[in-house]
Amino acid sequence: MAEVKIKLFANLREAAGTPELQLSGEKVLDVLSSLTEKFPKLKALIFEEAEAEGKSETPALCGYINVLINGNNVRHLEGLDTLLSDADEIAVLPPVSGG
Repeated sequence: MAEVKIKLFANLREAAGTPELQLSGEKVLDVLSSLTEKFPKLKALIFEEAEAEGKSETPALCGYINVLINGNNVRHLEGLDTLLSDADEIAVLPPVSGG
């Protein structure tokens, strides 16, 4: 299992009450699942709700959430199945607007 740094931004940081933390996991999904277990408010902000109750489908990221590993979007890698290495840095970014 890899030990990784998670960085949270905007409303995700506010919901967790911390800008960053260390978690471990083999894949991105493992780390994000640990994150949402530790901070249940984040689950609805990061993952889509299961469409059919009773199904144990793999969670899907909300369409507007970006998860970066060392600056690379997981959507361009292996998605939630992307394998992690020690010292990887995961940034979880919600949509941001402003002017």
